[in-house]
Amino acid sequence: MNDNVMRGRRLDGGSRAPKTYSTERLCASTGCDTKLSRYNRREFCFAHAPVKYPRLRGRIVSTEA
Repeated sequence: MNDNVMRGRRLDGGSRAPKTYSTERLCASTGCDTKLSRYNRREFCFAHAPVKYPRLRGRIVSTEA
């Protein structure tokens, strides 16, 4: 048989289950009936979520348009 076979082994330890939230949550925006995923921790759906700007190192981002 071939002695140059590389064999792997299973990872030890179990992985944590993902955090879940209530399954009957709706978007907090008025008039929006979008049902949120049980894994979505936010209170708004994607269409109504407030805009978040990423942190840029070494730059100052102006919020004025």
